[in-house]
Order: sequence, then structure tokens, then C-alpha cells
Amino acid sequence: MHKLRSLSIAKLAKVFSRLSTRLMSTGGRPSAPLGSRFLTNADDIFKHNMWDHVQWTDEDKENAQQKAKENSCVQIPLNEQGKFDTGACQYWDRFYEMHHNKFFKDRKWLFLEFPELLSSAAKSRCTNMHQGKQQEEIPLRNGSCMDPEIRHHQHNGGTQHHRNTEASNYQKSCERAVLENKEQAGQTSLFPGQHASFRIFEVGCGTGNSVFPVVNSIKETDAFLYCCDFSPRAIQLVKDHPDYDDCVCHAFVHDICEETASYPFPPQSLDVILAVFVLSSIHPERIQGVVNRLSSYLKHGGVFLFRDYGRYDFSQLRFKKGRCLSDNFYTRGDGTCVYFFTKEEVHNLCSKAGLEEIQNLEDRRLQVNRGKKVVMHRVWIQSKYRKSYPPSLS
Repeated sequence: MHKLRSLSIAKLAKVFSRLSTRLMSTGGRPSAPLGSRFLTNADDIFKHNMWDHVQWTDEDKENAQQKAKENSCVQIPLNEQGKFDTGACQYWDRFYEMHHNKFFKDRKWLFLEFPELLSSAAKSRCTNMHQGKQQEEIPLRNGSCMDPEIRHHQHNGGTQHHRNTEASNYQKSCERAVLENKEQAGQTSLFPGQHASFRIFEVGCGTGNSVFPVVNSIKETDAFLYCCDFSPRAIQLVKDHPDYDDCVCHAFVHDICEETASYPFPPQSLDVILAVFVLSSIHPERIQGVVNRLSSYLKHGGVFLFRDYGRYDFSQLRFKKGRCLSDNFYTRGDGTCVYFFTKEEVHNLCSKAGLEEIQNLEDRRLQVNRGKKVVMHRVWIQSKYRKSYPPSLS
């Protein structure tokens, strides 16, 4: 446990004193992505579970590099590594069989960090909902009130009872449309979501922690969501979810590493591809091919949204010796694998796939276990890349 206390309060005081001075000189809290909870007083460190935009000292960096070097000095023999690649589907399927969705939470931060997921119609609806409820105050357990827009993001599922009549009529019309599509599918080249003018594809959706915030935001709009995972059990959990709606969503089993596997939509038909904590589970040598193939399904001007583990994240540093497969690539005790990216690697992956940078950030946070008084450095990479237009169209 003492090894986890990589940051002393004294060191933190110096770090956040410097950060506080910098913030004061720029006029206080900037309007920035990745959160705005800044720790400017080390005495407040255990008041919250997470602090944003944490600056590392040179000592922090050296300690992280040393720990990664130590836990990767003993690698799994090459003749034993193949099973983690060929058997990845089985390992993840067993993972979902064991855990289902017990410790997963819906990613309510999606629309704050990735507003590109909302079509123009969905954005308009969110705005109208916010304006129509500006005066409404929702009491919380502590007696305070929550801003309606924040409530919309954090409690999206709870708004459905206000639209029972509309939802009922909408569901009936959708059911008719689905039946018509199924009847015509054998005679034409129709594909799920063909009617939509805004199409989103989530890669490696797991049990749907991104799926259902998106589904609930795009109902009664011009958008459609595709989602896949190579775990049949994960996809079944998605389809069994009470919010799953095949009028606006198509979930399917798919291995994105399979070069010849086809998708249920044509090339250059997607507006957004979302990859959240999924590419890290793939062998590093396969990732470039995956990104190349995915980019071919984006429309020109479509965006690739990425969030995943960053180099020297706490979860990398706590691996024991003998779990390393190759540089910055490890296997967990359950057989699932994880890679830890740098910004430069993500940029190279996307650039080689013909995508141009919109955003490429290293998200450094301080995660706090207030009960055990443990402080952990978290590092994630968050990126947005756009498929450029051909010269003749740009």
C-alpha cells in the first residue's frame, strides 16, 4: 500500500502552488476540455475523487519511467504470447461472463468532451430541452439543485417518463419501418440505418456504456448508431438492455482486426467513429491496419474520436514482473491485454490513415482514494481527427 503513495503532500504542495500561480496569471480557470477541477491547495487533496490538468515534476516522470522499466524487464516468452492474440475473443467473452456490467457506468462525459457525437438535430433538441427547463430546479439528496443541462447529461435516462406518449407513437412507427426494411432487404441493397443522414459507429462497445447515452440522445433525430464488439456475450448484453432500440441502433459481433470481415454499412458512409478504451486491447503491430480500415468508412469530413490509456498511467505502473508482452504492452491476469499510448503514437497512427488532427491531448489527472488516503497519477490520451477532403473537393 505504501508503494501506491507515490506523491507526498509536501511535493504536491510545490506542484500545485506552481499551477495556482500560472492559473492566476491567466485570469483564473480557463475554459478547457478534460475538466476544470484544479487543485490549487494541497490541503484540499482529499476533498474530491479526481483533480484535472495535473502537472508532473521531473521526479514524478523519472519514477514512472523506472517503474515501467522494472515491470517490463521480464517479458513473457514469444512462444507463449500467441495465445493472447488468437484467443483474445475468448478472454474478453469470459471477462463479460464473469462481470457482466457490474462495475461499468454510462459515460455521461461523452457529450462534454465529444460534442461531435450529436447531430445538428440532436444538438437542437438538447438546446430546446435546456431552454424549456431553465426555471426548473431538481432537488438532490443534499438539498442543492442541479443545472438542467448538467442533469440532462448525468440523468438522461430519467427524462423518458416526460415523453411517454411521444415515445409510444414513435416506437410504433419505428417498428413499422424496421419491418419494411427487413422485407425489402432481400430485394435491395438496403442496410441498417440507411435512412439516417448522420451515422455514428462505436468500435468495441463492450456492454454499452457509451451506446446508451448516445441512443437516448439521438432518438427522434436524423441519426443512427452502429456498435460492435468481438465478444458475443457483450453484444447480447447490449441487446438485452431496456434502452436498446433497433430503430436507432444496430449492434453486431465483429472482430476489427479481421482484414476481410465486412461491415453492415458501405465505405465512406459514417460521420463519426468512436473508439474509447478499445485500441489499447489490440496487439501494437495490428493497430495501424485497424485504423486504416476504419478510416475508409468515414465520409470526407467525418471525425475519428479516440480516448485510451496513456503512457505511465497508474494501471501500467502497477503491473508485476512477468506480465509484459512487449514495450508498453501487457497482459492482465484474466488474459486480456492493454497497451499504453503516447500522443505522438496516436498522431502517427491517424496521419498514416489519412486523417488530420483536430485535437490531440494528454489528459493527466490525480485520482484519489479518500478512504485509504491513496493518490494515483492517471494518464489518458484524448484525440480527434478528421478525414480530409480530396484536393478536388477541398
